[in-house]
Amino acid sequence: MRQSELFTKTLKEIPKDEKSKNAELLIRAGFIYKEMAGVYSYLPLGLRVLNKINNIISEEMNAIGGQEIFMTCLQNPEIWQKTERWSDEIVDNWFKTRLKNDIELGLGFTHEEAVTSIMKNHVKSYKDLPCYVYQIQTKFRNELRPKSGIMRCREFLMKDLYSFSRTQDEHNNFYEKSKEAYMKIFTRLGLGEKTYLTFASGGVFSKYSHEFQTLSDAGEDLIYVDKNKKIAINKEVYSEEILTELGLEKNNLIEEKAIEVGNIFSLGKKYSEPLGLKYLDEEGKQQSVIMGSYGIGPGRVMGAIVEVNCDDKGMIWPKEIAPYQIHLISLAKTIEEKERTEEIYQKLLSLGQEVLFDDRENLSAGQKFADSDLIGIPLKYIVSTKTLAEESIEIKERKTGETKIIKIADLK
Repeated sequence: MRQSELFTKTLKEIPKDEKSKNAELLIRAGFIYKEMAGVYSYLPLGLRVLNKINNIISEEMNAIGGQEIFMTCLQNPEIWQKTERWSDEIVDNWFKTRLKNDIELGLGFTHEEAVTSIMKNHVKSYKDLPCYVYQIQTKFRNELRPKSGIMRCREFLMKDLYSFSRTQDEHNNFYEKSKEAYMKIFTRLGLGEKTYLTFASGGVFSKYSHEFQTLSDAGEDLIYVDKNKKIAINKEVYSEEILTELGLEKNNLIEEKAIEVGNIFSLGKKYSEPLGLKYLDEEGKQQSVIMGSYGIGPGRVMGAIVEVNCDDKGMIWPKEIAPYQIHLISLAKTIEEKERTEEIYQKLLSLGQEVLFDDRENLSAGQKFADSDLIGIPLKYIVSTKTLAEESIEIKERKTGETKIIKIADLK
């Protein structure tokens, strides 16, 4: 991509109504556009990052047996009434609408009921189980005060996987696999060192659910972290009894603010029983299916990555999800130098590199470097009169600031 052709532009001004670092930087760098409070559009640079996050999530879900589907946003009240979650008194963040014939519908805020209804057409026998399906799809939640930039929105992407098992042991085995898969995801996203498996309330289904919390001053949650054991406890369940059960010492725990980037729940038969999702076991007896749900918000994760990977100049993207791997910055002055820089760009593309080429005219080196720091691509490749005279390129790492000079002939 040539930066001169990229329709988004960087902004010098800080958005007045944005208090979160992630939204401020993403808007200024041209990754997202704010439509209204809690609603953002993803522009070309932002969409490239979001798609890479989605791809990593999909790869790890597929690796543990997940099959991708795509469900509707519009929801039939009938199935939600069976689980008593259509009532605004029980679920207070529905977006609801009416058809022209006055039939009321909802915009999905989660999909347990919807996926259970689908599975009734596919699960009849023990031979049809276990089954694991997931989607990456838009959700709608009527947040009273959306805040924290793209980490808490009214319209957002969610990866929600649902597991369907014959027995509690079968469910537990998959649940443990999902813990490992989630940590692989956050490690690949560059959050592994700051993300902790966190014990949280399991509600009526199990003693615990598990959150994945990333340490950050921008976080809304308080957790107590044992950094040696790499686990944490959410403040909501913190007690001496829990510490004893988990084998944790109070003196080893550190209170930290954190961003919840994922969660997993055991659902038991909460949805399968009222919606009639049953199977015939090996003895021909009907049994209710054991369920679990597993969520990650790709946009929320993207916001968290910005919060923990930035400095006073801008964002610092981890290599695997950066919009481009190389920011080629042309400081060429003459026609000959510009032609030589174009040859370098074409060579990098032929080598399979992802390159954003800052070929913009009439900008100072300082302006180009400031924009590059703001956008946060891992490597700057700087081409100038001096480097071209030596048939070389200056390479500067965004994260460390380290620089080196390599010969153009050695590019690979």
